[in-house]
Amino acid sequence: MYKFEKLIVWQKALSLLKSVYLLCNKLPTDEKNNIVNQIKRATLSISLNIAEGSGSENDKEYKRFLFIAKKSLFEVIATLKVINYLYKINVDEQIQMTDEVGKLLNGFINKLKTDS
Repeated sequence: MYKFEKLIVWQKALSLLKSVYLLCNKLPTDEKNNIVNQIKRATLSISLNIAEGSGSENDKEYKRFLFIAKKSLFEVIATLKVINYLYKINVDEQIQMTDEVGKLLNGFINKLKTDS
């Protein structure tokens, strides 16, 4: 098992990814190359940056990857809001999941700051 697999934030990011992928099935097929691809890439980026950062040589580098994951999280939130606005699809579950991942990311970043 890799170090990142033990992280609750990574596990929660995977749950968010699965939920977003399922949500994408509710969108019109003409959105496949627009909103669907955008939100899938952004959501995947969260878990991938957490994992990639876990292989960093030091906490400073690790934090950089976690900040990238956080930026991707904001992109996901904005895209979920767009989906709700344009298609009136309920995204409350996914927003709640992004809030949880965001809190875990912030906590992890703060822990690395105090450990440095």
